[in-house]
Amino acid sequence: MMDDVYEQLANALNRLPNGFPRTPSNVELPLLRKIFSREEAHLASQLQGSMEPVETIARRIGLSIEMTEARLTEMVKRGLVWSSRKAGMPRFRLAPFVVGIYEAQLENMDHEFAHLVEAYFEAGGIAGIMKPRPAIHRVVPAQSAVKSEWILPYDDVKKVLLAAKSFQLRDCICRVQQDHIDRKCSFPVRTCLSFSSTQRPPGPNSISQEEALNFLDKAENIGLVHTVSNVMEGFGYICNCCGCCCGILRGITEFGIKASVAHANYYATINPDLCQGCGCCVERCQVHAVSQHNASAEVDEDHCIGCGLCVTGCSSGAAELQRKPDNEVVDPPTDFRAWEHKRLLNRNLDK
Repeated sequence: MMDDVYEQLANALNRLPNGFPRTPSNVELPLLRKIFSREEAHLASQLQGSMEPVETIARRIGLSIEMTEARLTEMVKRGLVWSSRKAGMPRFRLAPFVVGIYEAQLENMDHEFAHLVEAYFEAGGIAGIMKPRPAIHRVVPAQSAVKSEWILPYDDVKKVLLAAKSFQLRDCICRVQQDHIDRKCSFPVRTCLSFSSTQRPPGPNSISQEEALNFLDKAENIGLVHTVSNVMEGFGYICNCCGCCCGILRGITEFGIKASVAHANYYATINPDLCQGCGCCVERCQVHAVSQHNASAEVDEDHCIGCGLCVTGCSSGAAELQRKPDNEVVDPPTDFRAWEHKRLLNRNLDK
């Protein structure tokens, strides 16, 4: 059947820790056809969730080592496959759909693709990806909202940027997708900040370290939530999210998945004696955790994600970000490998 190879690919993606759940409508199959040729889908469906030598993959699929490496290298360029080198030899693995393949589809995004993504999310895709623990992303508090003496080390993203050597600022795939649907906000599109500890050749999206730090401040000022990979070490990007476009936050605002993102280990409070009732914090909260009651705003601590946007927008000093007590702090997994292991365990996929 025509969809057999795409069925195999969908199932292979769903075996990865991130997940790619199948839906009753099978809308994920035309979605994958928009991204992968049949040849690419067959090859990708034969890959594992861990890095393998090209020789091992070539034997599995019955192609020469040279042909296998050439095809995989082309797929790496389009974000369909991840690669690394060990002892100078190439290794490859299947990239997850989110975060991975989907975010690499900026050039491929059009009206049809955007609506297929939306249909997949609504058919259960977003729930199947966002519900399992640990969450894919975690919230990082606005750096100007936390006190330097008690910010947790893995939340100090300015320090991470100061240690990096290469920086890129590219379009946000979520807002590009929503532009083809009916975007509800006017936030800028170019908000996806990535960085590397190695010096990389400059490209069309390259920016300086100073520009990266300035953009971090700008994102906080205009009211975007910082989110990163849900790990302590080794994350290489900072998303700057809104509750109407970002798939991670839409899990909360539209699909009722309270833990769609790992909350920061902080919570906001508003002093009613200082609050002027201007409503700025209500407007800036991307997950609707702040509401206006009479002359003062109130924070629903159960829904607060600890982003600190209410603090950075408060002109009266009524809003503050507090660190949670030590017994309530939830540390993220140490690194991506630990995250994948925990995620597989919780999805009952660990061998």
